[in-house]
Amino acid sequence: MNTDEVLGIFREAGAVLEGHFILTSGLRSPVFLQKARVFMHADKTERLCKALAEKIRESVPGRIDYVVGPAIGGLIPAYETSRHLGAPAIWVEREGGEFRLRRFEIAKGSRVVIVEDIVTTGLSIRETIDCLREIGAEVVAAACIIDRSAGKTDVGVPLIALAEYEVPAYPADRLPPELAAIPAVKPGSRNI
Repeated sequence: MNTDEVLGIFREAGAVLEGHFILTSGLRSPVFLQKARVFMHADKTERLCKALAEKIRESVPGRIDYVVGPAIGGLIPAYETSRHLGAPAIWVEREGGEFRLRRFEIAKGSRVVIVEDIVTTGLSIRETIDCLREIGAEVVAAACIIDRSAGKTDVGVPLIALAEYEVPAYPADRLPPELAAIPAVKPGSRNI
């Protein structure tokens, strides 16, 4: 599956929005990818995550013990991707502002792949890596459906993206005039 096919699925679901958006990272953008509109359709989610699982299989040698999703955005794609990889899906969630593996225990040395929905700055993945390494897991890779940085974001492990789609993103104090003229909306999941 290539970037045009991935974006086609997002467009079919009405998930490519235009306006002035405050991203989860805090950056501003004229385009927002509302993955919830895709994830509400099991068939579309399955197509994307099956293709992502195939790409992970091609890129990660050896076994994968767990697929880990950062809550909340990574829950659905991690679960569906894990189904196609034949590995259990678990997740980290915020506790006191930091990611913790609260509901699960994994053995030291477990080989894990982090699966996220959309990556802009990679912060959620880096925080998930820190959490997992703290408990002794080996993070072999991270993966996402769409990398909004088009390969520019460094998450600290290999990042496998089903699609790369660079969309402009700006700090709030450096908006282009046409974006500053539109009221901002924050449709993401993390409060900033």
